[in-house]
Amino acid sequence: MSKIKFFATVILLLLFSFYLRAEEVPDTVKGWKTGGVLSLTGSQISFTNWAAGGENSVSVNSFINLFANYKKNKMTWDNTLDLGYGLMRQGSDEDVLYYKTDDKIDFSSKYGRYAFEHWYYTGLVSFKSQFTEGFKKATDTVRISNFLAPGYVNVSIGMDYKPNDNFTLYISPFSGKITFVTDTMLSNVGAYGVTPGEIVRYEFGGYVKAQFKAKLADNIAYTSRLELFSNYIEKPQNVDVNWENIVNFKINKFFSANIHITMLYDDDTKINIYDDNGDFVGKGTRLQIKQLFGLGITYKI
Repeated sequence: MSKIKFFATVILLLLFSFYLRAEEVPDTVKGWKTGGVLSLTGSQISFTNWAAGGENSVSVNSFINLFANYKKNKMTWDNTLDLGYGLMRQGSDEDVLYYKTDDKIDFSSKYGRYAFEHWYYTGLVSFKSQFTEGFKKATDTVRISNFLAPGYVNVSIGMDYKPNDNFTLYISPFSGKITFVTDTMLSNVGAYGVTPGEIVRYEFGGYVKAQFKAKLADNIAYTSRLELFSNYIEKPQNVDVNWENIVNFKINKFFSANIHITMLYDDDTKINIYDDNGDFVGKGTRLQIKQLFGLGITYKI
């Protein structure tokens, strides 16, 4: 059996299992806990006859965090959806373009059956991608990302440790990771680890996901989410890392400030490397860091 047929069979079986479990959930709001946060932040600066100099700029960032969790008897079903998008425009010329400062789609669905103590037998399906094409700089014409380029699907089974509502640790020794690069230009150069010319890459390995929430003060909340994946078949020592941290400062009912820090490491994602003089020396793997600070309107559902 080819790798494609093997992974397709495993995914179909797991998805069918999720479907059967979902059918067991009664059509009622009983047992459901839902909510989320919608945030819109922005900044603007304008100069007129300013002796010290400077450029006009405007930026807007938004994110949506939604959850729908079901718990009854020995069954739990946790669903989360994180969406983010941001734009910035710098300069006053008419031909100045907006460029992305944030772009994120992150969905996760996790079903568990009670095993013992705080442990649950669990299956998980997750999806990550972005909405629109991305460029290194606003003036670049060669894109480096797009919708489903990359796109990541993770299907896994394992054990979930949930001692309380603020902490969960999911451990899966059997996890399938699928990387999509559906953009022809990017797939032709083998971006994001796919074989040049191919649009899909399959990996099999171990997966760990931990999430921690804490209230640091009456108006300060902290959330941390860490994901690790090791490919058993190829370079298992090179662990993929996705670590996201969010600190939210509540000012009043509608206004808040937030800090997002995300760190990524993926051995299959190669970035351009430059020397001290700014000259290109090749491609390699580096720790990727994204930091975002926002002050604006926040609405809690």
